[in-house]
Amino acid sequence: MTAPLKKVLIVGSAPDAVRASEWDTSLFTNTLVINNAWKAFASWDTLIFPEDFPQDNRPASTQIGGRRIVTAKEFVPAQNDFGGFVYAGGTMCFTAGYWALGALQPDVIAYLGCDMVYEAQAGSQTHFYGQGNADPLRPDVTLQSLEAKSLRLLALAQDQGCSVVNLSQRPKSRLMVPRVTLQALQDRDYKPKKLPISTQAVKAALLAESQLGYWVPSGKYWEEIERFDKLKLSHIDSLWLATATHTECQAA
Repeated sequence: MTAPLKKVLIVGSAPDAVRASEWDTSLFTNTLVINNAWKAFASWDTLIFPEDFPQDNRPASTQIGGRRIVTAKEFVPAQNDFGGFVYAGGTMCFTAGYWALGALQPDVIAYLGCDMVYEAQAGSQTHFYGQGNADPLRPDVTLQSLEAKSLRLLALAQDQGCSVVNLSQRPKSRLMVPRVTLQALQDRDYKPKKLPISTQAVKAALLAESQLGYWVPSGKYWEEIERFDKLKLSHIDSLWLATATHTECQAA
């Protein structure tokens, strides 16, 4: 009898994050919430947030109980193991993915509320709690292509035997990973699908990263921002975009 798959749910703060409040999250071996997403539903296991996350937005000790809090002390070295923040992308959607990949060793990482699309219409709700800052869309040299960064995570995860999927039902997403339904993940016969990715393109992208040498062990890449060439990083993004030899990950 084969062992059950280790499935990790990562929840961000998009309006559909509240869907998780209706789910039996025991399906997942770990439910990881980013920043304010701990307020979207009660059955989370792990909370991850950056150093500048406001104290007022963090749960009180009575709300944490025995659950795990992941801070920079843990996620910086974890993300460094996968190339560092400059190449992985300096926003918590990707940081949470790389931490989960390294620390939890899952078979499946399923995202919800992490489409990184923010409606521009006046009065529209950008986050499940109302209006919020569009962190992934800030002008940042590491976030020129959210699509490229998500393909990077997908490629490195698949190399580790982990599939990355998106549970979102929203019409648009910047997260270029396959969409699946919760029902599919609930199926005891569910098998992660390994997508065709260009091995040559992955090697070219990793080699370009290594040759450029934009390593920041502290994770505080913004303190050294003047030494990063925007065009060279954009070229590396184009190499990651070239890894997708399939159509299932096209941003909608």
